[in-house]
Amino acid sequence: MSSLIDVENLTLQFKTDEGLITAVDNVSFSLKKGEVMGLVGESGSGKSVTAKALMHLNARNAVYSPESKITLHLDDREVDVLSLRKPSELQVVRGGAISMIFQEPMASFAPAITIGKQMVEQLMLHGDMSKAKAKEISVEMLDRVGISDAHKRFDQYAFELSGGMRQRAMIAMALSTQPKLLIADEPTTALDVTIQAQVIDLMKDLVNEFHMGIIFITHDLGVVAQTADKVSVMYLGELIEEGPVREVIRTPAHPYTQGLLSALPKLDDLDAPLTPVPGDIPSPLERPSGCVFHTRCSQVVGDQCMKALPERYDLDGNHSVSCHIYPKGARA
Repeated sequence: MSSLIDVENLTLQFKTDEGLITAVDNVSFSLKKGEVMGLVGESGSGKSVTAKALMHLNARNAVYSPESKITLHLDDREVDVLSLRKPSELQVVRGGAISMIFQEPMASFAPAITIGKQMVEQLMLHGDMSKAKAKEISVEMLDRVGISDAHKRFDQYAFELSGGMRQRAMIAMALSTQPKLLIADEPTTALDVTIQAQVIDLMKDLVNEFHMGIIFITHDLGVVAQTADKVSVMYLGELIEEGPVREVIRTPAHPYTQGLLSALPKLDDLDAPLTPVPGDIPSPLERPSGCVFHTRCSQVVGDQCMKALPERYDLDGNHSVSCHIYPKGARA
């Protein structure tokens, strides 16, 4: 499969009164057409900031390093995302070739405008079509994501829909422009488990039907196990482990990934205590030197974890990790 988007050496800082704050540090990854990537980490890991960079959606005080590069591969051309400036240029990555499902749909829909009107406006902005055609596509997409009485829901406001319906409407809106890449920012976090399962099944069906790439942002490795082909684990703005999802979950290499998995409840041993990752993720204002995880790690290797950045080591297959516990050139 050909590459859909390539992210190379992405480093992003924000200008603040306290100075430059690093939110993403030297992150690189690729996503192929029809592939689902899980982007995993605690709140404050830089997942959403990374995803927003793909659509050039970060705040104006964002500063990208000169080495940062994001390349979107379309059928007829390649797009250098970070070079886009004008609103007309940005349309290709903002609702055109890339769409995003935000974490809280109630905050994403305009409360005083009907769901249908917002969908129609989006379609007319990104495509040359009549209002009637845009409405037809919007109603069809609402129906395809499993919303009953789609014609009726089209004329309703976001507050009139249940949480599950709002999330489905958000997905319908994101898919109505037929994007090449869908970014789903914790789309199941605020939903009960039955609706979560429905949304996960829906996204699997959409990948098969539209052959789009999906970046699924979450803190829940259990959700990733059900949806993704590969997983990238982030901590304090750095990609610390990545690989095929089953391999990473079965044989996690980084102590942080191991900690995230240990914190999950075990259905085969309900009496087993949960083991959370100790401590809290540091503030970006107090970014640790060396390995950024060493302040919470139980496997610190002498002084090098506190002083030196870990190199990236290749394990079996496409599985890689950045950690000092693996000697240079090691194979797991």
